[in-house]
Amino acid sequence: MRFALSPEQRDFAAALDELLAGSDTPGAAREWAERRCEPGRKLWRELADLGVWGLLVPEEHGGAGAEPADAVVALEACGYHAVPGPVVETAVVAPRLLGGDELAAVAAGEAMTTVAIPPEVPRALDADVADIVLRLDEETVTRVPSDVDPDGRVPSIDAVRGLFPVPGHGVPVGAARPHAVEFGVLGVSAQLVGAARRMLGMATEYAMQRRQYGRPVGQYQAVKHLLADVTVRLETARPLVDGAAVTLASVADVPGADVPGAQARAVVRDTSAAKVAATRAAILAARTSLQVHGAIGYTAEHDLGLWLTKVRALAGAWGTADEHRARVLRAVRGGHDG
Repeated sequence: MRFALSPEQRDFAAALDELLAGSDTPGAAREWAERRCEPGRKLWRELADLGVWGLLVPEEHGGAGAEPADAVVALEACGYHAVPGPVVETAVVAPRLLGGDELAAVAAGEAMTTVAIPPEVPRALDADVADIVLRLDEETVTRVPSDVDPDGRVPSIDAVRGLFPVPGHGVPVGAARPHAVEFGVLGVSAQLVGAARRMLGMATEYAMQRRQYGRPVGQYQAVKHLLADVTVRLETARPLVDGAAVTLASVADVPGADVPGAQARAVVRDTSAAKVAATRAAILAARTSLQVHGAIGYTAEHDLGLWLTKVRALAGAWGTADEHRARVLRAVRGGHDG
């Protein structure tokens, strides 16, 4: 199968890149880490104007009713530009958990949403900032108070990401649509691909600026090989992410009980394989970009650090690579997982 963006998706990606490239997202991310969130919220409002938060929201609730592949385009752009906040939770998970006016508010960009889904997602991202905080236990969705105690924040390797425990009591919202976890896994995988692409670009650019022995380090064969290895790993991951989006689209509107077992296992298999591949690509991109940059890449002032820590955090978000390898194995063997 050949995966290629449609003309509409290419235009959408270009519009996102134009917006985010001119928005100082690194600056917004640094402010978000200090819980000065207005620059980030302004960015979220601008993304709402492009329809990002309503992509997977049905048209009757004010959304676009688009396909998961369209969401992948948006989330890859968010990863590329390090957009702060619960991006995945709002864009692709909330439409599986909410309905009515709350879902319409999400589509309009008026309800930043986060969620905890134990055990896969034990803590809610940026629950102290979100407008809607949810918890999913099996098929039951509960809305919990959003006035989260800031002192309950759990440290993350990525200072931009605030992780908070979510209590098991609250107001029941209803039953979740199936595959909420798999949609989250797909979203994080797309973010990782975007982050890997950004770090590869940063490393390639810097390799032509940094000089050793009178010539740019990018002219040395060893450095070329390092960058080529990242490119290969990245180009291997992207089709798996796109393929997972296609698989999810085939069951997105089908009640869970009506999805054949083989098709349900294919959803788990493809989304988990995408997460493994995207994680491997992003980790290699992080390691290589840091090696190319040298000591300057460690400094807090250099933007590279935002992506280095983000990738490390996203690698474990919505399941580690080892956990997803185990899910792939069970799916291939015909076992049931979630």
